[in-house]
Amino acid sequence: MTMFFIFLLLYLGVQFFIVYVISKKIKSEKDYLVGGQQVPTFLLMFSLFATWFGAETCIGTSGEVYEKGISGGRSDPFGYTLCLLFLGVFVAKKIWNSNYTTLGDFFRHRFGEHAEKLASVLLLLSSVVWGAAQFRALSQVISSSTQLPLNLTFGITFIFVVSYSTLGGLLGDIYNDFIQGLILIFGLSVLIFTILYTEGTGVLLEQTPERLSFLTGDETIWRRIDRWAAPVLGSLIAQESVSRLLAARSPQTAQRSAYYSSALYIVVGSIPVLLGLLGPAVLPNITDKEQFLTLLSQKYLSLPLQYLVTGALVAAILSTVDSILLSGGGILSHNLILPMVKSPLEKTKLRLNRLGVLIMSGSALTIAWFSEGIYQLVESASYLGTSGLLVVSLFGLWTSFGKTKAAITTLTVGLFFHPIADRGLELESPFLMTITLCVFIYLTIGFFERRPVTALAV
Repeated sequence: MTMFFIFLLLYLGVQFFIVYVISKKIKSEKDYLVGGQQVPTFLLMFSLFATWFGAETCIGTSGEVYEKGISGGRSDPFGYTLCLLFLGVFVAKKIWNSNYTTLGDFFRHRFGEHAEKLASVLLLLSSVVWGAAQFRALSQVISSSTQLPLNLTFGITFIFVVSYSTLGGLLGDIYNDFIQGLILIFGLSVLIFTILYTEGTGVLLEQTPERLSFLTGDETIWRRIDRWAAPVLGSLIAQESVSRLLAARSPQTAQRSAYYSSALYIVVGSIPVLLGLLGPAVLPNITDKEQFLTLLSQKYLSLPLQYLVTGALVAAILSTVDSILLSGGGILSHNLILPMVKSPLEKTKLRLNRLGVLIMSGSALTIAWFSEGIYQLVESASYLGTSGLLVVSLFGLWTSFGKTKAAITTLTVGLFFHPIADRGLELESPFLMTITLCVFIYLTIGFFERRPVTALAV
């Protein structure tokens, strides 16, 4: 355990040093939130990949596939791969050309201040739940590797992540994403090739048809479609990804980065899927599926290589959690707090942005503490008010149709109807039904907003 702590401290120390050096170059809010809009394609590609490739992919997906077969990976990596692809097709160029600082700015410019506030709150709700999943995952990794109590590792995780996330801004995040992405790819590759070399490829070929099917027998066609739509569409409009698109050097850079990250995501994301498929044969009777990946590395790898895989897991989670906290903190400070401050100086803006990251961190930790599991947190984040955000954003980016009332009503319906459709009405496809209702609401109210007041009076 002492050697692990030394390894972990050295690794985290390097990460902290990078953000500390970059923090000295941050002079404005624009530098802090969008990296001065000078980030090249290869860094953005790795950053988008690493931001999305977090706890749910490494720990959540491998555990779900272990338990259910390949259908456990529908949301991640397969759904999120398509989401990154769609991000390049429908969002990247449109959002970059508008020269915003946050996604909230788009809602203010397109639909007014009231829509901006509501959209910002919804974006924060989704981000804080997603951040909670990363907190829980990082605490699980440290707990299973050191045998420390989970409650203690929650505290250790919080202290480091807060100090790490507040310093370097988006640029520090992006440079560390590149390093973390390389470590992640190398660590997971070592694990899968070691297992296949030890056990032979026959173990993988012995899978039953049920474990290799994306379908599960107890689902209707509508529920299956809904389970695919939630990750593909539910995460399309998120501050974490949009902030990276806004940091690109050009609209072409933003779009290419999304496409390349999609390809990288499916290739690397297939490794946890393969590990989960192998799981029942090589490591049966796991009681806690969230610790499956760590236990697998302990069985097949030497101690130094175990540290490498643990470092890969830590890298994956850190690259996601700091992005979430920074993006959420940016929305909180830039769109909700700063408008209440009269003529703030750049130093004041930076302080409030860092305060926003601290508030986000505390909120995410609280949710993680009382949650039941990583995968459930991620699925909740994918549809928490996201239906309305998706519909309003795509209409706003691609058309001039619809104004303030259409946006606010659609955002509100998207927030409240999904839990009603899912838990109250128990519909087969609550996410798709919520999107359909949001489109209908937006079009209907948008139509009346376009009509002149005098015509309505007649």
